[in-house]
Amino acid sequence: VYLMSARYWAGAWARKITALILPAAFILFLAGPAACPARADIGIVLNESLDTSVARITGSGHSAVYLSHVCAESPVKLRPCRPGEMGSVISNYTTLGEDQPFEWNVVPLSIYLYGVEDPADRPLFVSFEIKHLLEERYREKYLAALCAGEFCRKSGKAEWREMVGASLERSLYIFAVDTTPEQDLRFIAEMNAASNVNHFNGVTRNCANFAERLVNTYFPHSVGADYINDFGMTSPKAIARSLTRYVGRHPELELRVIHVAQVPGTFKRSTEARAGTEQLFHSKKFLVPMLVFADYGIPVAAGSYFLTGRFNPERQFEEHPAVLERDSAAVVSGRQPLNAETFVPVTRASAAGTRPQWKEYRREFQAMLAEYTREEDLPRRPNAARFFKRLNSTGVPFLGPGGAVWMRVSQGGHTSTLGLSESNILARESNPRLAYRLLLARMETVLKSPKHSRETMTELEEDWGRLRSASVQSMLAAHPLPAPPSASSAQTRSGETD
Repeated sequence: VYLMSARYWAGAWARKITALILPAAFILFLAGPAACPARADIGIVLNESLDTSVARITGSGHSAVYLSHVCAESPVKLRPCRPGEMGSVISNYTTLGEDQPFEWNVVPLSIYLYGVEDPADRPLFVSFEIKHLLEERYREKYLAALCAGEFCRKSGKAEWREMVGASLERSLYIFAVDTTPEQDLRFIAEMNAASNVNHFNGVTRNCANFAERLVNTYFPHSVGADYINDFGMTSPKAIARSLTRYVGRHPELELRVIHVAQVPGTFKRSTEARAGTEQLFHSKKFLVPMLVFADYGIPVAAGSYFLTGRFNPERQFEEHPAVLERDSAAVVSGRQPLNAETFVPVTRASAAGTRPQWKEYRREFQAMLAEYTREEDLPRRPNAARFFKRLNSTGVPFLGPGGAVWMRVSQGGHTSTLGLSESNILARESNPRLAYRLLLARMETVLKSPKHSRETMTELEEDWGRLRSASVQSMLAAHPLPAPPSASSAQTRSGETD
């Protein structure tokens, strides 16, 4: 009786505990994602300097702001990102050139970096004509309601174009820190409610001032100017530097730095963004006149730069390396689905690479290039710049339905098709011999580039695998394998043997 009673009460308590635990566990399961919100990011985008207009003199580059959980409802309206979206970039310019004088536009991250929605369609080679095609596709698909005027549609000075494929014409860094979904929602509400009217001026309301204002919305007084080294102005490099110093005082924000290299092609390579005294010290166009007319100012400028103004974005990348989730090893290998809610921290070796790694790739590439020269019976080793120029003059680029770039190339009276994007360069429709030659030229450009202008080691390894595959396809195209014998010919030979 005692044992039966014990079993009864034990069973009753078990049933009560189960009745309490199962609903609670189910509720926790459903609330799990909300209870453990995904990490969000805000980042200062530091674009390198172009050899155009005022940038040729100042060398300051350009600033923008990246947000991983804030996306574009339209180019002038924000919304929370949906699952799988990569975030967006917000920026302002002297004039966006649209029908209304908007202060800022917002575009998806992949469009800002590569000019396409899917990073797999990013171009591996770029020219002015290719970038123009991507700009026009973006205008027709996203900007038509805001860009009906002739200036907006046709002028190269309409600076909305700068937000389509930034890495096609210059290298850039993104300095990202942690935020929360609550901060994002508050930011979205404030930006959508505020007036979006342009009042740009180069001294007090430039692109760096705009980025400073946005980041300080999340973290008050975190970002500021360096008035001494920038002669009373705010520069893109200064606000990036001030953010890294702020994170030094708040390490829980976990600084992560992304480096996106300029795509090889016919555009002139961008130069490192500089602060005022840095440009004065490094640029001959300023240094020589100062030596002649104001030599007394040189020690002051040099002292200010060396004591308080030095900041190396590449070194920050090497110390806090991260890659876009699409470039991480887990995504590339297929072990992890592409979500790209944030940047993935990686080791320094896998991001920037080591000196022995780069040296070994250069050695192997020189051997590959020598073999190609012998096989093609060329009088001298091919040159990347000459090939890019010739390809651009003999080819006509066009876009596929998803934005992937193709080119029709005319050679010796014959026209062939060449894929120019990551997703199609090795496709069946792409000329294998031209694809191999293009990838050789791309690899030559990458391996010769200085640190600030070359891709990450992760990207290089992807490029190397692509180059190897193209080598095999090119060899098979030049020396096709004999076709297997047909059934009828096999029977004939069998009868002759009998």
